[in-house]
This record gives sequence, structure tokens and C-alpha cells, in this order.
Amino acid sequence: MAQFRLRKRDDPFICVRFAVVIVQNAPNDGLSDVLRLVDAHAVASVTLTAGGDWAIRFPAPDYIKFCALRRGTCWLTTSEGLPPRQLSEGDCFVVVRDAFTLASSPGVPPIPAVAVFGDFGQSGHCGNGDDTHLIGGSVRFDTMNGAILTDVLPVAILISGEAASAVHWLLEQLDREWRNAGPGSLLACNDLLRLMFIHALRAYVADLPPAPGNWLAGLTDPRIGKPWEAIHADPVRSWTLAELACLAGQSRSAFASHFKVSVGVSPMYYLARWRMRLAAARLRRSREPVTSIAASLGYTSDSAFSATFRRIMGVSPTRYRANFSGRVPATPGMPREDATPTEHASGVTARKPNVQPAQTASHHQIGPLRASNPI
Repeated sequence: MAQFRLRKRDDPFICVRFAVVIVQNAPNDGLSDVLRLVDAHAVASVTLTAGGDWAIRFPAPDYIKFCALRRGTCWLTTSEGLPPRQLSEGDCFVVVRDAFTLASSPGVPPIPAVAVFGDFGQSGHCGNGDDTHLIGGSVRFDTMNGAILTDVLPVAILISGEAASAVHWLLEQLDREWRNAGPGSLLACNDLLRLMFIHALRAYVADLPPAPGNWLAGLTDPRIGKPWEAIHADPVRSWTLAELACLAGQSRSAFASHFKVSVGVSPMYYLARWRMRLAAARLRRSREPVTSIAASLGYTSDSAFSATFRRIMGVSPTRYRANFSGRVPATPGMPREDATPTEHASGVTARKPNVQPAQTASHHQIGPLRASNPI
């Protein structure tokens, strides 16, 4: 317990007490590293009230949308042509870069979301009455790294039970923070959205069957999970295939084969690519010297670091940083970070990503998994 005193002009001292919790040496885990790398930010918080016969068509967002049904029932339909799914009070769903429709029943003709919310609205009403009430939020990812997650997630994820309760509570807090706009609200909204996404990932990963090339599925496989966590806990270490195989309890050949099938790349390439993703993020977000970045990732030679960076990222570190600072034209095929589109509450976005779905399905998801993008 800590305390201090505040003095107001012409007022007596005011004593303030508060509890301080300091977490030291918190365990590292790979999923947390990925979430930090994608750099999630709050985009919008939306409420919808509806009644009678109603249906709303939402365009495909560039980001991830969260929604929780606080009252009533409704139907969710995605653009993949799968059967509609009925949602009940307390259910939550996550939509990843796909158009979707919410309706009182599947047969009601939908109207566009912009007709309900307008271009910039954050609350809307559809139909007659208020039998149904939803609250939702969105998150935006780092332009270059967001696909690490979105490419291995299904079109939509339904969350129910204990996991839904957690996300539902977080969405209520998000709505309160967003509308009250008190001191620190922007940071609070960002943190709440991060928590929501973690709960959604946990619900999805819990029943995710093995899927070739999907690194999320490897989190629950000890033959993949333990070496994966070790790499993320200490990416600077000069890991050998033998050391990682020992953590997995397999021979080098068996581990290498299993890792490549599960994650999509070899263990040593995964290690090198993760280091280069960390380096790339620092090149974009800071003015730290390339030599310093290389040394912090275990490279004693700038030339070795540059060669690895060029092999994996396609350009030299210096050129990569220049592409994002605007000093030179961007390299073909490399998106500019400042080209990230904006999204309104109605779901209107400036562009739609081109993501090809794969075929594997799981218990929590609606629709196919997206093409694997091993991290």
C-alpha cells in the first residue's frame, strides 16, 4: 500500500492511498510476443438496437470485429455461403475480414450498414422496437505483421459459455470507456480490446485440431509448443536443431519434419524469420541504428544481419526503413505502413484485402481457415 498527499490551492491536504502490484519475472510465452508484435489498436465501439423484422449487411472490414449479444436473439450469416447461425443472449462472435449479415431471421432482406449507422455513427437502430441489443468493437493491426494472425484465423469464430462471459464483460467496459471519454480512455480501450482478442484466441485454440501450416494449432502440441515458447523466450540465443529437438523429446529429423508440417517452415528458418520480424518492427517504429538492432538480436556482424534480413524480407535493412520513412519510393509488393485504411462504425473501409481461404475447419469457427502465413 502506497500513499501520498495532494494539495489544492487554499485547501487542506488530501490523502490518497492506492495498492500497487508489481509483477516481476513474468513468464514469457510466444502468443504474447505475437500480440505485442501485431500492435493492436482500438478503432471503434458500436452499439446496435433492433426489433421486429430487420437485417443489416456489413461490408468486409480490414480488421477484426468483436460483437456480443447483450439482449435478445439474432442470426449471423457470412459471405462464405455457410448456413446461418443463431445467436442467443450472452453469445459473442468474432469476424475476420469478411462481409457478414445480422438479422432477426435468415429470410429478411438486409439493408447496408451505412444506412443504419451513417458514415461516422457509433450507434444505430433498425426495425421496430428494441428486442435485440448488441455491442461491438474493432481492432487494427500493424500493417506488415497483422497477417500473422488474420491469415490463420477462420472467417468467423463463435464464443459461448465461460469465454463468452469474459468477452461480454470486456465489451461492456469498452463501451463505457469509449462513450465517457474520460482521462486515459484511449489507452483503456486499447487494453480492453487486447484482452478481448486474447480470450477469443483462447476459445478458438482450445478445440483447434491439428492443421498443417497453422502455427496456432501447434500451441497445444507439446512437440511444437515447448520449442516454440523457448524460441520466443530467448530469440537472441544461438539455438541449434538438437537443442530444440531435445525440448520436444524427439530426434532431430522427427522434430524438424513435424515442425515444418505443423508450422509451415523449418525450425531454424522460423527462428531467423522471427528475429527479422522483430528487427523490421524496430526499423519502422524507431530511429535506432541498424548496428544496434543487429547486436540486440545476437548478430556480431552487420553484414551477416543484413544478408539474413535481405533473404527473408526481400530488401536491405536500410532500404526497408527508407520505404517506411517516405524518403524513397516503396519497393514493389511492399505495402506502406501509412496506407492503412480507416474504418467507420458502419464498417466502411477504403480497401478490401485479398486473402485466399484454406479448407480446414474447427469446432468454434464458421467457414474455412485462411491461407497460412507462418510467422
